[in-house]
Amino acid sequence: MKHHIFLLHEGEKLTSMEERAYDSEDRLQALLANYPELLGGDQMDETYPRRWLLVEREISIPGDESGAGRWHLDHLFIDQDGVPTLVEVKRATDTRIRREVVGQMLDYAANGVRYWPIEHIMEQFEHTCVARKRDSTEELGAFLAGSQEPEKFWGTVKENLRNGNVRMLFVADQIPEELKRIVEFLNEQMDPAEVLAVEIKQFAEGSNEALVPKVIGQTSEATARKQVLSGR
Repeated sequence: MKHHIFLLHEGEKLTSMEERAYDSEDRLQALLANYPELLGGDQMDETYPRRWLLVEREISIPGDESGAGRWHLDHLFIDQDGVPTLVEVKRATDTRIRREVVGQMLDYAANGVRYWPIEHIMEQFEHTCVARKRDSTEELGAFLAGSQEPEKFWGTVKENLRNGNVRMLFVADQIPEELKRIVEFLNEQMDPAEVLAVEIKQFAEGSNEALVPKVIGQTSEATARKQVLSGR
């Protein structure tokens, strides 16, 4: 059954927008790269909404100390506290969204924290900026907004990686119940790592689109535990 949301134009005209599947997984990936606020950073932390710096799409992850890429992660973002955020995107029609994607993500995280050199992450950020015709110094400066020096920021990223302080996000147009239960369980058990799912539904009417993110996995127990660890 398709759901609807309603758009009220200037208090006069009501337009119904129908839920619509994404044309492709790549379409959802591109939206996240261009509009990372769709990850729902304001829902993850209402007091200090998460902001995102895109390192790279399809970043390689080594499986040993040689550094050779074995896997590719859909997106690597870093938040303003230097927490690496691994994002894996699936559509609801992909049966791997139910269980297989969890093992996939844990593989990525386990090997990323062990074998990702901070220099590689910095280089991939540079490459992303070049591909987008942006100046990496200006891009990082705007993101940090004077809160800290770039050298300190990258040092924090390195420390978080080595301590396993990462965030894993499963993103889809619909999060199945099986994945929701796994995410909630993992997020309650894992410290300092965080595991969440983000459901981003798409609604459309004509050429108009609305995207509605919903963060899943922040149980009261997990939230309280992580607030104590972060000192908030």
